[in-house]
Amino acid sequence: MKKKVLVLCTGNSCRSQIAEGYLRHFAGDRAEIYSAGVEAHGVNPKAIAVMLEDGIDISKHTSNRVDEYQDINFDIVITVCDNAKERCPVFPSQAKKFHYNFPDPAKATGTEEEIFQEFRRVRQMIKEYCKKFVEENL
Repeated sequence: MKKKVLVLCTGNSCRSQIAEGYLRHFAGDRAEIYSAGVEAHGVNPKAIAVMLEDGIDISKHTSNRVDEYQDINFDIVITVCDNAKERCPVFPSQAKKFHYNFPDPAKATGTEEEIFQEFRRVRQMIKEYCKKFVEENL
């Protein structure tokens, strides 16, 4: 049976979207991957762009609030920022919880190229985390 995995972040716009893309890529048909935020800010266009650079299209992803998934019995919940971990609702399931506080690339400042470099740096961190996560947990 496929495991149901939820990736949770603050606004479901960058980190959780990138993680959803990589978890789907690495897990294949071994899991159903969802992402959500405590709030929904829309999928960040720079997150879409840097994922396309690595061959993964997240342009069809939607930004969702975690309460939209309250009826799904998740096996695993991964929080990808401290804010989401602190504000994560209690799920009535026995979901295993994992946490990693990735930097928020949407807060990067500087030139357009410097901002994209930060998105790429965080993308790589999330990619490595997701690859290892799938190998060890799915």
